[in-house]
Amino acid sequence: METVDAIVVGAGHNGLVAANLLADAGWDVLVLEATDIPGGAVHTAEVTAPGFRNDLCSAFFPMSAASPIVRGLGLEEHGLRWRHAPEVLAHVLPDDRCAVLSRDVDRTARSVAQFSAGDGDAWRELFAQWQQLREQLLDALFTPFPPVRPAARLLRRTGTAEALRLARMLTLPARRFTQERFSGEGARLLLAGNAAHSDLSVDNAGSAVFGWLLTMLAQDVGFPVPEGGAGELVSALVKRLDGRGTVHCGREVTEILVAGGRAVGVRCADGDAIRARRAVLADVPATALYGKLVAQEWLPARLVQDLHTGFEWDSATVKVDWALSGPVPWTAAEAGRAGTVHLGCDEDGLSAFGAELARGRVPRRPFLLLGQMTTADPTRSPEGTEAVWAYTHVPRGSVATPSALSRRVKSIEDSIERHAPGFGDRIVARYVQGPAELADHDPSLVGGAVNGGTTAIHQQLFFRPVPGLGRSDTPVDRLYLAGASAHPGGAVHGGPGANAVRAALARNGVLGSGYAALIKAANRAVYG
Repeated sequence: METVDAIVVGAGHNGLVAANLLADAGWDVLVLEATDIPGGAVHTAEVTAPGFRNDLCSAFFPMSAASPIVRGLGLEEHGLRWRHAPEVLAHVLPDDRCAVLSRDVDRTARSVAQFSAGDGDAWRELFAQWQQLREQLLDALFTPFPPVRPAARLLRRTGTAEALRLARMLTLPARRFTQERFSGEGARLLLAGNAAHSDLSVDNAGSAVFGWLLTMLAQDVGFPVPEGGAGELVSALVKRLDGRGTVHCGREVTEILVAGGRAVGVRCADGDAIRARRAVLADVPATALYGKLVAQEWLPARLVQDLHTGFEWDSATVKVDWALSGPVPWTAAEAGRAGTVHLGCDEDGLSAFGAELARGRVPRRPFLLLGQMTTADPTRSPEGTEAVWAYTHVPRGSVATPSALSRRVKSIEDSIERHAPGFGDRIVARYVQGPAELADHDPSLVGGAVNGGTTAIHQQLFFRPVPGLGRSDTPVDRLYLAGASAHPGGAVHGGPGANAVRAALARNGVLGSGYAALIKAANRAVYG
């Protein structure tokens, strides 16, 4: 039987981050990926027209640029190069007014001040607060739960009074948060639109923190893209691992082998069994790990029940990539300089969009997130052309037929045409991915969900993926959940993979037996 120190199931970015960190610790690592290519949702291909490099899912990477985990890997030494659009983001209102978010805080302040004179200073104040909290907050976010030391440093940095107000902000709906801070619609929409990158309505409790975090990162590090395509980030991870670990694609794991309550290896679809001396890390959804890869006999009944009745996926997604013969002909000229464009909704429109999703209805007016990839990285398409994508959220199961998908694509293109007359005339080719197509590309995007589960407050921290420890440790000794279903959740930052590595190293350290006993007792307490 082939034997390695650790097996990583899944070569998504979290799995590759985990493999690199384990290799750094001197472990012999094997990564097994069911599909033919590594990277999962981080992949680039010419799917529209020759010479157009389209990102099939993840495209902009502010979390990667800010993540201490990704930055610590030094991927620039392995070929990764970041590129930026002239402006980070533009939110185009229904009347074609436009708010612009720039890496230059003064330029952003001038843009939002056009909607209300005092909002420029309010924006600078909000960013100054972020700069004060940045390092401690990111450390807390990317540390295994509970983040005792980073939280203590954050409290020392802010003081009790400011910490209380920060805690309140974490619970606020995005719309309420922006109304308390700004008078004009421009600044409010920059924050609320970023909150809508998640599956939350701007009126949901807890949505403010997502909008605030993404907006402050945009102001701080921008929305960078890898030169040549998102797949170059994966290539850098694979190159960094080369010679110290192995990635096998096209090898599906069908079972995690357990003996005496301990993960001891995996069985592949071809029947081969591979032994893991120290750990098995699973970069897969929680629903795939528990009850599918791991037999239910090894799992607490309450965990299985919670997963069956309580785990909630995020909304489904419809995404269209286009090859355009020229730039998008925006009526609002400022939008042409932005890498990311939000359009289709004002404040009331965002509320209506979220409300219709919550009711299981396909929104009549879609809120669109659009990426102008050649504007951000000229290598993405031939000179004078533009590689563009847009996506929108839809209720799970609502776009299940080709005709339903075609109607949603038409509504997307009609929305763009309203703000960019002549857009349709510049379409050379399109590539459409509905929920089923996204899941076909990456089986972890179950039903077109791109976040590994809802970002709602009831499925965060120690509620992710179900009520428990909020850690990568599972009830099976030496088995760790390393995918986006684990804290701190989705986006390309490597947090779940790195947290799984920390747990595996602790279990195999000098105090490993005590660590295992503590985790076992904690699991017994939460699952009975």
